[in-house]
Amino acid sequence: MFSRITTAVICVSALFLSQRVSAQQDPPTRNELDGRINTINTAVPFLRISPDARSGAMGDAGLAISPDANSVYWNLSKLPFAPKKSAVAVTYTPWLKELVNDVFLAQLAGYTQLDELQAIGGSLRYFSLGDIDFVDMGGASNGTFRPREFAIDAGYARKLSDNWSLGVALRYIHSSLASGVTPDQQTIRPGRAVAADLSGFYTKDFEKDNGVMNNWSFGFAVTNIGNRISYTQSAQKDFLPTNLGLGTSYTIGIDEYNKVTFSLDVNKLLVPTPRADSTYPDKSMLEGMFTSFGDAPGGFKEELHELMYSFGGEYWYNDQFAVRAGYYNEHKTKGNRRYFTAGLGVKYNIFGLNFSYLVPSGTGIQRNPLSNTLRFTLSFDLSGNEE
Repeated sequence: MFSRITTAVICVSALFLSQRVSAQQDPPTRNELDGRINTINTAVPFLRISPDARSGAMGDAGLAISPDANSVYWNLSKLPFAPKKSAVAVTYTPWLKELVNDVFLAQLAGYTQLDELQAIGGSLRYFSLGDIDFVDMGGASNGTFRPREFAIDAGYARKLSDNWSLGVALRYIHSSLASGVTPDQQTIRPGRAVAADLSGFYTKDFEKDNGVMNNWSFGFAVTNIGNRISYTQSAQKDFLPTNLGLGTSYTIGIDEYNKVTFSLDVNKLLVPTPRADSTYPDKSMLEGMFTSFGDAPGGFKEELHELMYSFGGEYWYNDQFAVRAGYYNEHKTKGNRRYFTAGLGVKYNIFGLNFSYLVPSGTGIQRNPLSNTLRFTLSFDLSGNEE
């Protein structure tokens, strides 16, 4: 039925609402440079929701900060440099709670180091969009459906030197947004895809005169490189949220007990930009990736607008108590997500607990679907206190 195919549209639209935190925009024109909203939409956008309370409190910056269990999401290549041999983390995030109360993202992630040079990691992400009631064209109830999506990851990372490492991961993606038959008699089915990540990491310590260490790190990750996804048998397929991320961080050791880290991540989607008439070019996955650096209808200036920035800071006392803050910025014509973040972290023995809170900024924040977003991460260092 027609209502069943529109269910998928409703579900995905709810996700895209989180990318438009401003309620007021300039009237659309045919040129992005004149203020036209020209967001890049993809399938399975839940893959770009940060499932990590630590980075979630640092403006969603996680590519180059010190490694932990959630590095599986941000930058798998960091794992050989992790201070613990093995760790797992569980994160729960109520999503769009200003709009609904039954949408959430959950993740289970973990890793283990095979030796001093190698590590493997994996994760399971589950995204539930709550219950949606189906109705026919006359408004009569036609049952309830629970849209849901999940992704399963597994990856391998290896040190190339005392400072460099590379990582590769594979991902299976399953997206079930609706069921039934479309008006042109095509069966709606779950979308499935296989994707890969490629990441790299560089880190170097600098010893100060008082024996305390400073550290500079750099990381990159190209994520969700995979086949286009479809929910019917039609030739129309949607791009995965393939993303290029570059990040850097610098940790300053104040003394034996105190240290502070500053981080910056820059991200760009490697998918085609909509044309001036809001249609998408029909390109292959690889063609879309390589042409995404120069296909914006507004030229180079619009390409710069497609960059997303994450700034974060983290203070640790005695590696047991952390205070974090950050800011995320996206151009107003590309989604206009702009928000401050804050959070706390506590470690005790093998247990860790992180919490983050999101505070939108800019115009229209009273109706912001991201308002009051919370993330909770519980971590366990399976190797105990060994370094």
